[in-house]
Amino acid sequence: MSIRELEGAQGATAKVEPGAESRGGEGAIDDELVEADGGGDHVAVVEGAAAPSRETMEFIEVLLLLITLTLVKGSASSANTSQNFILPSNCPKACGDISIEYPFGIGNGCFYAAGFNLTCSYDFNPPRLFLMDGTIQVVGFDMNMALIQIESPYVILEADKESISTTLINLTNLPFSISAQSYRDGSSGVSGAGGGNNLYVGGCSATASIVDLITNSIVASCPSMCSSTISSTNDDRIMIQNGSCLILLDSFKFNKTSLILQLSRTNENENNHTIDSDRSSIISILCYGNCPSNKTEFLSFIKRGNKARAEASLSWHISDRSSCKEARKYLTTYACRNSNSDCYDIPSPDPIHFDDTIGYICLCSMGYYGNAYLPDGCQLDTDTNFTRIPAKDCPDKCGNITVPFPFGLKENCYRSQEFALKCNESTQPPTLLYQDQLKVNAISLEDGQLEFSSYDQAVYGFEKYITSQKTQDIYNWTVGYQTCDDAMKNKSTFACLARHSSCLDMSVPKNHEGYRCKCMDGYEGNPYIDNGCRDIDECKSSSTVCKGICVNTEGSFNCTCPPGTSEDPVHGACIPNKKKILLLGISVGASIGAGLLFLCITLVILSRKWKERNQKKIRQRNFHKNHGLLLQQLISTNELVEERTNIFSLEEIEKSTNNFDETRIIGKGGHGIVYKGILLDQRVVAIKKSKTIKKSEVDQFINEVAILSQINHRNVVRLFGCCLETEVPLLIYEFISNGTLSDHLHVLQGETKLSWDDRLRIAIESAGALAYLHSAASISIFHRDIKSSNILLDDTLRAKVSDFGASRFIPLDQTHIVTAIHGTFGYLDPEYYQTGRLTEKSDVYSFGVILLELLTGKKPIYLTKTGSQQNLAINFLQTTREKILFKLIEDCILQEATEQELLEISNLIEMCLSLKGVQRPTMKEVEYKLQGQRKIETRKNRLCIPESNEETELANQINQANSRNYSLEKEFMWSQNYPR
Repeated sequence: MSIRELEGAQGATAKVEPGAESRGGEGAIDDELVEADGGGDHVAVVEGAAAPSRETMEFIEVLLLLITLTLVKGSASSANTSQNFILPSNCPKACGDISIEYPFGIGNGCFYAAGFNLTCSYDFNPPRLFLMDGTIQVVGFDMNMALIQIESPYVILEADKESISTTLINLTNLPFSISAQSYRDGSSGVSGAGGGNNLYVGGCSATASIVDLITNSIVASCPSMCSSTISSTNDDRIMIQNGSCLILLDSFKFNKTSLILQLSRTNENENNHTIDSDRSSIISILCYGNCPSNKTEFLSFIKRGNKARAEASLSWHISDRSSCKEARKYLTTYACRNSNSDCYDIPSPDPIHFDDTIGYICLCSMGYYGNAYLPDGCQLDTDTNFTRIPAKDCPDKCGNITVPFPFGLKENCYRSQEFALKCNESTQPPTLLYQDQLKVNAISLEDGQLEFSSYDQAVYGFEKYITSQKTQDIYNWTVGYQTCDDAMKNKSTFACLARHSSCLDMSVPKNHEGYRCKCMDGYEGNPYIDNGCRDIDECKSSSTVCKGICVNTEGSFNCTCPPGTSEDPVHGACIPNKKKILLLGISVGASIGAGLLFLCITLVILSRKWKERNQKKIRQRNFHKNHGLLLQQLISTNELVEERTNIFSLEEIEKSTNNFDETRIIGKGGHGIVYKGILLDQRVVAIKKSKTIKKSEVDQFINEVAILSQINHRNVVRLFGCCLETEVPLLIYEFISNGTLSDHLHVLQGETKLSWDDRLRIAIESAGALAYLHSAASISIFHRDIKSSNILLDDTLRAKVSDFGASRFIPLDQTHIVTAIHGTFGYLDPEYYQTGRLTEKSDVYSFGVILLELLTGKKPIYLTKTGSQQNLAINFLQTTREKILFKLIEDCILQEATEQELLEISNLIEMCLSLKGVQRPTMKEVEYKLQGQRKIETRKNRLCIPESNEETELANQINQANSRNYSLEKEFMWSQNYPR
């Protein structure tokens, strides 16, 4: 028997994953913690620069037993199959000195399915075991972690070769992977169970690169150098030493059923002072555990005849069914054949389909060990010795803390080693310790809890929390690893010895069970010792409520009223009989009061109903005033019901925004407030509550809604509908969650996540949407407020043009309209500002400013280092003329874009920023030019920041490509004094 898995007393069980042992020998440090829920005995080990002391390791080993000895029988769903499956007696049990574990096997009927068949080759002495009939040599099995150990595959680049490309290992279409085993049980997250491999590279001036065939890209590169100064890397997944380097494979995402490796030589810089100038062989090896990690060890590995001393590990799974749930439907083929086993789903290695599963594994339940694929493979650990009756001279005190059995301070005074405590009497007061390290503050038999002082080391099963400003660790324990029914069958080990004790089943993580003992109601004491539960004299207890005559009984008590009184002496009071009349009067008064209360409630309900009716009339009045019937007739002409604009009720909008709660506000602008809402069909929408509009504008609003409802473009924010039951109509748009283009562009230097390709694509999508509004819609629409904050980005960075509050509709037979000036300073068309004539070229000018933002990463009006304001458009023309345009372009664009792209985009921007609208291109022309740039397949000769003469040459090229040089500085200066 043992203490159960440690479980937090005031919250969910705290899980601390077991650490994988340090891999790779010298310099290989693995700080990653991997959680193991179902396989073997594990404890948290955090690896770092300093190794834990021997005493700490001994403590962890004992605590390991404390945590895992309490177990429960696994799912019995496979019990039916255990009676039908018999492994043939002629199946080989070993090959050489390697024992063979089912589901692997040699010969027909000796393995579970294709992929698990083995071959024993007697061409070697001793014989060697191979996976299937291939070349992968198996050197061991780990059934507790669903792993097999194999001889490390390696490749050598000979001294006379410059490079080599090879498949180091290929497990395609097999139920194997070079990644660490990971699984889930359906109730918790993904867990792991060791098996992580590293790729080691040894030699001088070498680079090993891992290639993912799915994406045809390099996943990771590892440089190996022999020099007096080794340059470090910021990537902690790659470790570099003198003469070697390693890649932690589990830290990278790629197809781990195969490992495609490119091994090549590099020319080290002369300043590195190369130590080994002789050209030598280079080796790359897949390895786990005790592997070469420096130049000397690699040279020894190359020269050594027996290369099987280095090992790698492969995780495996049963792949005939996608999950445990599916596998249990077919009991004849269900692989978990032991009743004391658990089934775990294997998640897909593809991060995009992480929620999918590709198979399952079987592991023995906690406290059992062996092979879960055989009916009798999981065996119970029965080595633990128990003390059922403590010795008579057992001390029961340490300082002011009582130590009750099953805990104890010396041998034969505690139930088993897991309950052993120690009293340190050298301190004042004496300190009660658990395994010489944890200070015990309290022991509760009633609640099954231990309280420790704060402990810095992570221990599996603990959960820390704050109580009375003091950090403490509290965990629950159980005394057995079975249910009460199973534990009672073995009287020699059953822990509940007291006569008036009861057994309680306890649920612990992973649906396992244990038990502990408790004195029955009416008794107190220690249920783990004979006659430990004593009767409680409830009549003397301060917690007993008896307002009459109390008489104690065995396990309970009687409470009666004195003569001449009646009623309930426990839940009420003993009342003299003559007071019953008074109580009757009180009851009548209470009834009258209740009637008055009911009347008040009825009046409140009637008043609320009257208000609701009045509000309904107001909503109907607003609906008719806002031409709701006309709008219903206009939008009903759309034949596509799924794309039809809806008219929402105010009640639905109020529910979706929590009655227009301020916490739902996602934006405020010149045209109103935007709220985030969730409709009844679970669609997330943006609800625009416009500012008060004049009565004369209602007809135009209805017309706008009718036109916008016809717009169906993937790069224009979709209008779902409107609400006409308010004084000012509400617009309901689709909700775009990834913010605006301005949010992604105007960030700290180097923090933008938008690549040059992303920016080109966003520009093309935005230009296409504007071109559609100008020329492809049923009636031309001029946006009139194009800016980066009105271009939204969804989760895939797709552009969505939004905010049509300032837009104007132009009949097809007109080219312009005269309106009041409206726009945003920095984007406003100078010609429109001077004349009041709004044309489609006004949107082109604003879009040119957005292209300039994409190129430079700066705002239209930005502050220089000296604190002065600069107009981005004017600055662009100045730097173009002065042949220093590259100083204005953002650094990341200089690194990603080609020279030709920069020449063409700057020429296009200058055309869009022309002061005369007739000289500007149309939005359709802008879209075509941008699409032409993005069709360039290869972008070699990446633009770098030039130096000295190269700076002048590049600037001349850019200046020559921009065929029109305008003297716009003076003409722009007037606009700086006219903000929006």
